[in-house]
Amino acid sequence: MPNTPWSATSQNLGQDFHNWSGGLRFRPSRLDVPEDEETVAALVRAAARQGRSIRPVGSAHSSSEIYVTDDILVSMAGICGLREHDAQHHRATVGAGSQLTELSKELQAAGMTLSNFGDVATQTVGGAIGTGTHGSGRDFPNLSMMLVGGRLVTAGGEIRTFDVEEEPDFVRALRVSFGTLGILTWTTLKLEPLHDLHRQEWCLAFEPCMEVLDKLSRENRNFDFYWYPRSDEVKIRCLNPPGEEKDYGAFARLAKDETGPPHEVIPQHSDLPHRFEEMEYSMPAEAGPECLGKLRARIKERWRRSVGWRLLFRYIKADDSWLSEAYGRDSVSISLHQNATLPYWDFFLDLEPIMRDHGGRPHWAKKHSLRAAELRPLYPMWDRFLALRQEMDPGGRFLTRYLRGLLGC
Repeated sequence: MPNTPWSATSQNLGQDFHNWSGGLRFRPSRLDVPEDEETVAALVRAAARQGRSIRPVGSAHSSSEIYVTDDILVSMAGICGLREHDAQHHRATVGAGSQLTELSKELQAAGMTLSNFGDVATQTVGGAIGTGTHGSGRDFPNLSMMLVGGRLVTAGGEIRTFDVEEEPDFVRALRVSFGTLGILTWTTLKLEPLHDLHRQEWCLAFEPCMEVLDKLSRENRNFDFYWYPRSDEVKIRCLNPPGEEKDYGAFARLAKDETGPPHEVIPQHSDLPHRFEEMEYSMPAEAGPECLGKLRARIKERWRRSVGWRLLFRYIKADDSWLSEAYGRDSVSISLHQNATLPYWDFFLDLEPIMRDHGGRPHWAKKHSLRAAELRPLYPMWDRFLALRQEMDPGGRFLTRYLRGLLGC
């Protein structure tokens, strides 16, 4: 079983649970770690008989309250690993509780890889899919788009199979649904043949980076950058197939140069010792640079002395997942960070309106202040999602107080 942020193993009562950063601490009445989907189904049926709620949780990297409950919490860590694969069509069926770092080693042995990763790869497959986790690159949507089929446990405790070819709208809704349509058990993923990537990181000043930003983002397979408020410098991160990398030595200093499979060279902060809190919004790609400029000005004016953590600027390809940050539009995401041991809400809430003014949609797994009334206008498929959720779970078995406020149900 992968390492988890809690000490419980199965059916522990009244034990504290905390997320990765320590910023969320709560006490579920029960924590179960089932090892097969039949047990998950039995737990859901028992919860229904008792009139209780039940929430799935992955690696608890999320800093939002989507899994916070005082009732039943179900870790999917026991349903993990590579179940079967099709090397010819680059597909694999894996447990929803598979941690991305560990799963990638199994996929590597099978000659396959995920097409992309985020900065951190300790999330589980189900958690990454359900919250719209993403990496960076103009040609890469969020990780949810790799879901093409699988199995889940419904609110009635039944095991249901699904396939994107047979139920495209259901899968579009399911891909980013944070456990409100059912509990994923086994997932069929669309992958890539195993390959290497050459990672280079370059340091330069903010203004020179912005002058060539569009060019940089288009001529690299993966491209993003950090802006450091105190130095006013940026670190651009470029990943390309070996032999296709670019040389930016004329205007930047090379800080890192390494080559390896995607799961080794894309995620760089899975073992970061310093815990942080994070707010992230995604806006239309064309609005990203202007939004960043306004954030930079506000931070330099008000927050430079108290917030030394960097901002992360990433590209995301448009997709058709109903509650995705990038639904219907190529996007840029901007992430704010602050040390988890320091105050952060005043900082986040001061900058949140700037991102909202640029058409921003919040990342479901990170801090934000929005609830249903503000969220509904941001998602064209919002009402269709809520109707499907009501159909799938009329009793609200998978809902909590936070999720009811978030979704307005």
